[in-house]
Amino acid sequence: MKINLKGIGQVAVETPCSIIDLILRANPEVLNTFCAAKIDGKVVDLRDTISEDCEIELLDKDAPESLPILRHTTAHIMAEAVKHLYPHAKLTIGPSTDRGFFYDFDCEPFSRTDLDAIEKEMKSIIKKATRLERKVVSREEAREIFTKLEEPYKIELLDAVPEGERITIYSQDDFSDLCTGPHLLNTRLIKGFKLISTSATYWRGDRSNKSLTRIFGVAFFTKEDLEEHLAYLENIKNRDHNKLGREMELFATVDVIGQGLPLMLPKGAKIVQTLQRWIEDLEDNEWGYIRTKTPLMAKKDLYEISGHWQHYRDGMFVIGDPEDEEVMALRPMTCPFQYFVYKASPKSYRDLPKRYSETSTLFRNEDSGEMHGLTRVRQFTISEGHLIVRPDQMVDEFKGCLALAKYCLTTLGLQDDVTYHLSKWDPNNTKKYIGTAEEWEESQQHIRNILLELNIPFVEDDDEAAFYGPKVDINAKNVYGKEDTMITVQWDALLAPRYDMFYIDQNGNKVRPNVIHRTSIGCYERTLAWLIEKYEGKFPTWLCPEQVRILPISEKFHDYAEQVCERLTKAGIKVTVDSRSEKIGYKLREARVDRLPYALIVGQKEADEQVVSVWNRTSGDKGSCTIDEFIATILEDINTKALQPK
Repeated sequence: MKINLKGIGQVAVETPCSIIDLILRANPEVLNTFCAAKIDGKVVDLRDTISEDCEIELLDKDAPESLPILRHTTAHIMAEAVKHLYPHAKLTIGPSTDRGFFYDFDCEPFSRTDLDAIEKEMKSIIKKATRLERKVVSREEAREIFTKLEEPYKIELLDAVPEGERITIYSQDDFSDLCTGPHLLNTRLIKGFKLISTSATYWRGDRSNKSLTRIFGVAFFTKEDLEEHLAYLENIKNRDHNKLGREMELFATVDVIGQGLPLMLPKGAKIVQTLQRWIEDLEDNEWGYIRTKTPLMAKKDLYEISGHWQHYRDGMFVIGDPEDEEVMALRPMTCPFQYFVYKASPKSYRDLPKRYSETSTLFRNEDSGEMHGLTRVRQFTISEGHLIVRPDQMVDEFKGCLALAKYCLTTLGLQDDVTYHLSKWDPNNTKKYIGTAEEWEESQQHIRNILLELNIPFVEDDDEAAFYGPKVDINAKNVYGKEDTMITVQWDALLAPRYDMFYIDQNGNKVRPNVIHRTSIGCYERTLAWLIEKYEGKFPTWLCPEQVRILPISEKFHDYAEQVCERLTKAGIKVTVDSRSEKIGYKLREARVDRLPYALIVGQKEADEQVVSVWNRTSGDKGSCTIDEFIATILEDINTKALQPK
């Protein structure tokens, strides 16, 4: 057998042997510099056996595939440390991720002090340069091992391994884990790691299962890389809307109110109000929408017709006994309500499309471990809309919904921060969806054609559709890299019959319409979180809850400051006066810290000449101008929705 080890040379062997043995034959001194290997594009463990001629690419620490392997190994070391310190903790899963690694344990929550102790124990394990051993075992052997170790979750995972698939156990010292690998040969390559945080989660991500404790960590091949990453984490933590939004007094949460139920403080409420008024005027006055207002709750009968009760009941807030005929539920969506708005009067083909929109407050019973600041909450408000259209209008109206979404993103300066996803059904999971394969394929192809025609780059995601139709999800990442859906446009050719929706065509026949479910800006809370992180709190002037702060040099000029304030207020500008007895330098520094777009300084010269001295956050000192000139300048910022003051 002839094996070519790229970068080392060719090795000839007579019998099957491991990649480790091949390296030892070629150059034993370099063995511990490699993390894994790649054969025909597939990453394999160095412990794997080679039984035929091939070319092997050895992966050192600089290979992009190696860092996830290092992190996965670090997760195992963390699990070993936890078992040393907390023997009662039960192991579940511990993979690497794009941002590091985690491991879930069935045990009580960990504190920061606990994480520090676990880190210390991990360092002791790594210092021993322990070799990781892999053993291929039978299903019976694995069951015996994990039964003896009293690890019930590992046995459950073992039962899920398909028949005929190889079962492997990785061990270091007294620790063993059911794992497919690959892993490092030993711990000596791990030079820098840090346990970042801990949170609650659920076994298999199902809230009906046991609550678990998750530890997140990061790991690198060098201490320098770790320090650079920790500095990066500190920077993004300062941009995290959950931290920055509280510091700026935009929103707050209170334990006695409940998790996922944020309070919008005056400044945050003003931003949301500005966004909401903009969207409502935009939709009603420029895009042909009809505004509706529907109840916040309904009998379960409404949701049973659509199928939401069957598909989403676990995520709904049910009021009363779910089995009671009169039970109510807070609405998780508005579509069934707006169907009855449509049905309130007969419609002919000439009446369509009907574009109904609503500023909808919705309620969803999110998992406690999933909630974060404003991005994942239990009560939220959305720019919701439903277009009831003839089938021949569907493509053009769908394009219009995408155009509106793109216009909103561009106005907010967010258009380059998103990715488009065609979210499709899973033909292997038909119980989750209604409709036939033919109907799904036709709808998905329509959306695919639209995106291609509009030259919108997109990816296709299986099993991400709504149960009644495919959709375009416009997604964005937060500062930590977690992706959330910001705006959705859904194709629905299936629900109209359930609500007996129809229109009369030109021949007097009843015809079923199609429906487009869409948002124009999405959830206002999530959009605010996105804007906080995008602009680091330095919002475009038109969105700022305080657009101008007037800074009198001393008490003598308070009257003039109030005169200027009155002029600006009458012009529709959000303005305050800082009348404190503080030095002007201090007041100006605070205006900068508060991320204001403009500050106006007034003193003797300004009062005598009836002018203001202008400072803005982009250019600093702008010199003096008349009040009317300043009003014209800032109104141009506001009316054009400029992203930054000029």
